[in-house]
Amino acid sequence: MAQFPTNLNEAIEWLASFGGEPEGGVTRTLYSQPWKEAQQALKGWMEEVGLLTYYDAIGNLFGRLPSPNLNAPTILIGSHVDTVKSGGKYDGAYGIIAGVLALLHLKKQYGEPSINLEVVSFCEEEGSRFPVALWGSGMMTGIYSYKDINNIKDSEGISFETAMMAAGFGLTEYRVRKDIQTFIELHIEQGPTLEKVEKSIGIVKAIVGQKRFRVTVSGESNHVGTTSMKWRQDALHGAVNMIHDLYESVKEYDEDLVTSVGQLFVEPNVPNVIPNHVQFTVDARHPKESVLHSFCQRFTEQFHDHAQKMNLDSQVEMWHEVQPAQMDHSLNEIIQSICTSNSITFHRMNSGAGHDAQLFARICPTTILFVPSQGGISHSPLEYTSTQDLEKGLEVLIQLLHQLAYNH
Repeated sequence: MAQFPTNLNEAIEWLASFGGEPEGGVTRTLYSQPWKEAQQALKGWMEEVGLLTYYDAIGNLFGRLPSPNLNAPTILIGSHVDTVKSGGKYDGAYGIIAGVLALLHLKKQYGEPSINLEVVSFCEEEGSRFPVALWGSGMMTGIYSYKDINNIKDSEGISFETAMMAAGFGLTEYRVRKDIQTFIELHIEQGPTLEKVEKSIGIVKAIVGQKRFRVTVSGESNHVGTTSMKWRQDALHGAVNMIHDLYESVKEYDEDLVTSVGQLFVEPNVPNVIPNHVQFTVDARHPKESVLHSFCQRFTEQFHDHAQKMNLDSQVEMWHEVQPAQMDHSLNEIIQSICTSNSITFHRMNSGAGHDAQLFARICPTTILFVPSQGGISHSPLEYTSTQDLEKGLEVLIQLLHQLAYNH
């Protein structure tokens, strides 16, 4: 008989064994063998604690604690089972494990809920095997369809559809759920804020919007020693001015606006030749679309002005966009009340990273709760959250679900 975990710490270590690496990291990418083993193990554990289990057509796994009311809606709790390459053992996994333990506790203490409670282990969120992120929640919310994976392959040339079918999924029509009343995600913060402000729970107000750009600056190569400064069309000089203004202009907005230049390519990249071609990326994030739009419009105009003054060509192309998602105010008020009543310290904050919750926010009341990440480290074998903080998150989740699903 399989040995299943009995508490949070055991469960974290147990799930990390599927795709676990000798150095301590976890690699569990979509539809891989470790992924399949993890989902099957979670299914067995859910059944062991008395939940009704099933997969949907793409491999999202559900464990249901049903209401006796056949017409009752569903409160969905959970997170994603996939990881980045050599990721940590808490990202995604904690939200699933906490969901199972919360439902187990509620079932033992209070019996059947008046609203269906269901924990989900989303098949994919990270986008680490295929260039598609939030696949599990995207299909559930009707934002994605099978068309979105046409002609997509992983680094080894395996198509998305082939991998999905080999894992036993994607063979039937996908039916979008219409019964989800509320979605709740419990997650490690993946940043340093809660640790720095010394709070136990992060109540997320919004998940930031993201815009990513590819900026190309073109000039003319020439000899460094023989070309006067005033006659140059130096693409790197133009790019440096653009990047400087980008970082300076951030200061004129509120502190929720963040931006970064993460990649920079220079050609011909030779010490004694003036660069004729530079490409760099810009990533900008803010919880309000109006602020994000204003900032991006401004730096785009600044970049073109610099290019014109320096006799350069420039192109700014947006290649990735995610709308900001506001979390539900009423749910957050209940969470704040639970924290206050139990003397659990909390901090209202925004999420600078994307999560499954941002897609559910489009279709139903949604919120995400954070617990601290030691050193703000995530997507790394060094990722760590203390048992005390993990248990406080679980305690808040249990009380929240009790208020939502039993007090009717």
